[in-house]
This record gives sequence, C-alpha cells and structure tokens, in this order.
Amino acid sequence: MSKITVLVIDDSALIRKLLTEIINKEPDMEVVGAAPDPLVAREMIRELNPDVLTLDVEMPRMDGIDFLEKLMRLRPMPVVMVSTLTEKGSDITFRALELGAVDFVSKPKLGIAEGLKEYAGEITNKIRIAKAARIKKNTTLAAKPSVSADAVLPALSNRIASTEKLIIVGASTGGTEALKDFLVQLPPDSPGILITQHMPEGFTKSFANRLNGLCKISVTEARGGERVLPGHAFIAPGHSHLLLKRSGANYVTELSQGEPVSRHRPSVDVLFRSAANCAGKNAIGVIMTGMGRDGAAGMLEMHDAGAYTYAQDEASCVVFGMPKEAIAAGGVDEIVPLKDMARCVLSKLSSMGARTNRV
Repeated sequence: MSKITVLVIDDSALIRKLLTEIINKEPDMEVVGAAPDPLVAREMIRELNPDVLTLDVEMPRMDGIDFLEKLMRLRPMPVVMVSTLTEKGSDITFRALELGAVDFVSKPKLGIAEGLKEYAGEITNKIRIAKAARIKKNTTLAAKPSVSADAVLPALSNRIASTEKLIIVGASTGGTEALKDFLVQLPPDSPGILITQHMPEGFTKSFANRLNGLCKISVTEARGGERVLPGHAFIAPGHSHLLLKRSGANYVTELSQGEPVSRHRPSVDVLFRSAANCAGKNAIGVIMTGMGRDGAAGMLEMHDAGAYTYAQDEASCVVFGMPKEAIAAGGVDEIVPLKDMARCVLSKLSSMGARTNRV
C-alpha cells in the first residue's frame, strides 16, 4: 500500500523538523517536503503533488488563511491546520474550517517540542482522516460569514413541540460547518438543543460564541446545571462529557469528568445515552459527519427508547464514519442530506407535537 505523502508548511524551522519526525515515524505516511511559507509551498505542491498539507496559520509573505482560500478555489486538497491555542487563533481556525480545511491541531503555547510530541498520535490520525475526507471546491470569497433572513425556517406550529421536545446532536470531523449550516436555519422557538462536537478544550467556547452571533437561537458552551429551554443550544465543553438530566419537571445540563468513552471526552455516546434515559420519545437524535464509531451505540439506545433519529447522508459528509456506523448498528430512522436536516427535524417535531395534542 502506498504511503500518504505530506507537505509541511510552517515558518518555524523547529516545527517543520518536529512535524517531519513525527510523521515519518508512522509506517503509512511520509513527509515529501517542508516549506517555510506559502509561496515556496505553492511550487512544492506543483512539483511533489502531496496527498495532505499541514498548514500553519501565521506566516510571513502570505498568511495561512489567504493561502488556504486560494488553494481551495484553485486546487482543492486535504489540509490540516496547525493552530495556536488562543482566542485569536481559534477565530482564525474556524475561518480555516469554513474555507475547507479538514481539521486542526493545537500548537502548544509553551514547551513546543514536548507538546507536539504529546500530540503525535492526534496529528498523524488527523492526517489519515484528511486523506480519506471528501474535499469540495470552495467558490466563496474569504469574507466573514453571514446568514440571510430567508435561511431561517418558520416557527413551529405548536408550543408543545417547542417546550417538551429536545434535539440531541453529535458530530466530529467536518462538524463545525455542518452544525453551523443546521443551526442557522432554526427559528427562535426551536426546542432545547444539546450538542457534542469533538473539539479540544479552549476552542468550544469560541465555537459557541461564533454560532451565537450567526443564529436566531442562543448558543453557549454548557457550564452544567442550566435549564434546557426552547431557543437555547448548549455545546459540550472540550474538557467534559455533556449529559441531559431531569430536575423535577425540568431538563438540565450536567457535565462529567468521567473517563473517555469511544476514545473521546466529550463523547457523543455519553450524550445520546443520557437522552435515551431521560427523554426517550421526547428526543430527536441527529448524528453528523465524523470519523469513528462514537455515537453509534448511543443512537441505537435513543432509537430503542422511542426517539426519532437522523443521520447525515454520505454525499454531504466530510467523513462518513460516525453516521455510517450508526446506520449499520440499526439506530437510524432516516438518512438526510445536510441541507434538508433542519427542515426534516422541524417537520418531525411538528408532527410529534400534533400527536401529543390528540392524546
């Protein structure tokens, strides 16, 4: 089997050396070149035709975002961003994902050599995922995202669907953009939403803030103990599992520092299982793009508890791993393209509410 070929782009000679050592230790991949800036990288891409790029964000002559925007328009290919873990760095990282980067790795602020070596498994795994990802040509200009008023779907026709039902969502690779596309369509009276997106600690708050600025609903990073109310979405923080709990007549959020499940904390399986136990048929489950099996077992439990469940279809996924596993496990009622997901979920909620009214 041929190796995954990688081009490393970073202005730091130390980072280039460390990434090259980490990648070349893996039997299934090799670094075919290392460039100090995008202008050198452009020539190396033409000459070496690598499978995957690792791309620094802040570089001389041309920054990583400008380079990525041009690359994804003219020669779309798998890119893993190497990003500094700061508020500014996280905002730039989300812009990179919007432009078409498959994923990102956090560059440690201190002890870079030791820190990157600790992340070796994550770096190489994300390169493998990037090689398998579905890459789409980006035809948009590098402008700030905006959401038109007509993108938001009409309000739910009955109050019961808003107040008694819940939407429970899990995603991983490609999920930041999939979640944005889903949530921006939801009207202000949507049922309460709980979301687990695989993401490092430090990025989830910025991600929630970014979505909150785009959506008609309120989007926040969960702190634990919040009432789950209509028009509010809670995103699992990068350091904890997010669970749904009952407190009297109310649904509330709970955070757990329990062991990783399906190799993740936060884990989609943990969220889905809590929804199966607490909400049963009052929940709608949605599993989106991502690598691996996290969420498959939990979605089956939701399904068996009476929840209606959706999986994002293969054509609209960056990586059709998690939805594929959930479908194979038998826990999915309906497979839907991302562009139709919000409309289908709201339509199902309206019909669920109507049945409740007739009882």
